Amino acid sequence: MTKPSLPDLLHAAVSAVGGTERPGQVAMAEAVAEAIDDSSHRLIQAGTGTGKSLGYLVPALAHGERVVVATATLALQRQLVERDLPRTVEALHPQLRRRPQFAMLKGRSNYLCLHRLHEGAPQDEEEGLFDQFEAATPTSKLGQDLLRLRDWADETETGDRDDLTPGVSDKAWGQISVSSRECLGATKCAYGAECFAEAARERAKLADVVVTNHALLAIDAIEGAPVLPQHEVLIVDEAHELVSRVTGVATGELTPGQVNRAVKRAAKLVDEKTADSLQTASETFERVMELALPGRLEEIPEDLGYALMALRDASRSVISAIGNTRDKSVHDEDAVRKQALAAVESVHGVAERITAGSEYDVVWYERHDRFGATLRVAPLSVSGLLREKLFADRSVVLTSATLKLGGDFNGVAASMGLSPEGVEGEDVPQWKGLDVGSPFDYPKQGILYVAKHLATPGREGTRGDMMDELAELIEAAGGRTLGLFSSMRGAKAAAEELRGRLDNPILLQGEETLGELIKAFAADPRTCLFGTLSLWQGVDVPGPSCQLVIMDRIPFPRPDDPLMSARQKAVEERGGNGFMSVAATHAALLMAQGAGRLVRATGDKGVVAVLDPRLATARYGSFLRATLPDFWYTTDRNQVRRSLAAIDAAAKAEDK
Repeated sequence: MTKPSLPDLLHAAVSAVGGTERPGQVAMAEAVAEAIDDSSHRLIQAGTGTGKSLGYLVPALAHGERVVVATATLALQRQLVERDLPRTVEALHPQLRRRPQFAMLKGRSNYLCLHRLHEGAPQDEEEGLFDQFEAATPTSKLGQDLLRLRDWADETETGDRDDLTPGVSDKAWGQISVSSRECLGATKCAYGAECFAEAARERAKLADVVVTNHALLAIDAIEGAPVLPQHEVLIVDEAHELVSRVTGVATGELTPGQVNRAVKRAAKLVDEKTADSLQTASETFERVMELALPGRLEEIPEDLGYALMALRDASRSVISAIGNTRDKSVHDEDAVRKQALAAVESVHGVAERITAGSEYDVVWYERHDRFGATLRVAPLSVSGLLREKLFADRSVVLTSATLKLGGDFNGVAASMGLSPEGVEGEDVPQWKGLDVGSPFDYPKQGILYVAKHLATPGREGTRGDMMDELAELIEAAGGRTLGLFSSMRGAKAAAEELRGRLDNPILLQGEETLGELIKAFAADPRTCLFGTLSLWQGVDVPGPSCQLVIMDRIPFPRPDDPLMSARQKAVEERGGNGFMSVAATHAALLMAQGAGRLVRATGDKGVVAVLDPRLATARYGSFLRATLPDFWYTTDRNQVRRSLAAIDAAAKAEDK
């Protein structure tokens, strides 16, 4: 049988999902197929509307080897598993003569734990177990959530939290789920044969395509114990998020509350002397943390060092003691023991890591008004880890609408441990970059306006001139505005000010769930939506409801961000430009994502307004602008108001 051609397969798949074939999608599919065939790596920038999911799924399915697809967002995972993969598999079946299997795989805590559900959660304060269903008042929100979870457990086929609609609070879910460290293991658990997490792993082992998330990919790479099945091809979608997700997984933290819980969980399982030593270490650590001031610790203070060594040594003794003793008087002892071990091992791991004092780690204090102080440790860079763990023994395709920063792929490539494109050498992963463009005509569909006349934003104080500019732009646009702010404080201040000035409804992130806010924003063109980080990349509202995207300032990391400033300093010590490598790159990624909210369909028109004159005047401004879509560029405030008014008038005329 002759092998079906890639163009024919792509055509069949695109027709099946009711889409339109685009040149960029064809170029992407060919590049993915080439990377798979010669076991090399690709960085592919594919703009919004390219149809990049099919651009990588079709060549991956045609290849026939197992493929792992890792994404950053739940929305894309669901789209792949519920829409794109089923339709594509059916569309390709007549030509491939097979139906590739696919499955979704997440971390264990995303699945309902039947042991927790039926036996209860081991509690700190009392002997035995705690029936959370009896203790929660049936009329309380927690009680209602738990009763609904119990009913859902009888119906669900997956046990996947994301299949529960509507969802429940983290607190309720925590009562019926376990981390991988707390899990008894299928062979020891009375419910092992029915376990949802184990079933998901088994499905993944049999699947040709496994859809997972960046966090699980990071756990698989960092922890050494394989979570994902063996695979020949890895496709990382939303790849601009990968470094921050891997950093998150590789970050450890210690709080007095966390240590105290570990003490309580372990106390029943070890002798009094061993328990007392951990209790004493916990109290010493708590006293040190009461005086902690936010900021980086370039050297560990003496009092903290002693406290951490005491925690490390005491928790090591407890871990040994828990492993050597049995106590049949403890109800469901295995579960109690496993949860206690998980809690103490977590404390031991972070205390040992910080006392070891690696030059490749950054340590800092954070302080929260409500939760007190936290001690954190994170890798200075994850590039070496990614180079070693990600690019060995498989072909990797990294794709996103935002991978070229300042006009090339080298910045993103470096953050993932790759040398500049074309550099040859032993143990240097070979890769090629490809920008397949966008189906949108950005110069005709959008305007990039920089408010050059405004004062440069400072760290403190309200920006009266910016508020005036914001109000005038929203009035000219007739609402239809997505306001992207670099801080929640800025978003709140703007919402409060403009609610008093304008008749337009102004929605604010945090006042309702994100899903509800986006739905309300899309439903009424007069409405504005203001918010911070998750709105910069999580909003997809095509059409006339979003015709003005405003950024209050260039979103550089905060100067007091310990990890970012440490990374910047490390680049400078190596002779590089720390500001451009870290701060400007961070800002460029966010701005490109934010600007991408404007044009989501071929008929969309509008303005991206940046209320920070530095984008026009600073030396790094051209680097940031080169990362944004190729909109028509202006600093003429009158021109942009006329354009917005014309776009508003056209949208109103279309509505009639």
